Amino acid sequence: MSTAGKLIERVQFESPDTRTGIWTHEYECGAEFIYARGGEAVYAARLEGRSVFKIKIRQCAAAREILQSWRMIDMRRATYAGDVPQTGVYNIREVDPISDRAWIYLLVEAGVAYG
Repeated sequence: MSTAGKLIERVQFESPDTRTGIWTHEYECGAEFIYARGGEAVYAARLEGRSVFKIKIRQCAAAREILQSWRMIDMRRATYAGDVPQTGVYNIREVDPISDRAWIYLLVEAGVAYG
């Protein structure tokens, strides 16, 4: 059984405003980054310079609102130009809120255009 002790990373989730193009802060929590081993798609992404990770966060009402159209920011590693994050930003590729009653798993990818 996993414990919250492994949630040592800090992430925030932002949703896009399609009219203005501005990202809105929605939710912030602890997370565990799990290096995504995997099939051909994961290997192909790495060859193209894209990082793919599986992220585990605690299940709650706010976390269940996360959508694939949102983005995740790694708050410990992000660098900013003004208020705009330059690194540490990940597109959310998959959201799995049903496999585990205690956790939500996300598949995220960095190194691609955001949005």
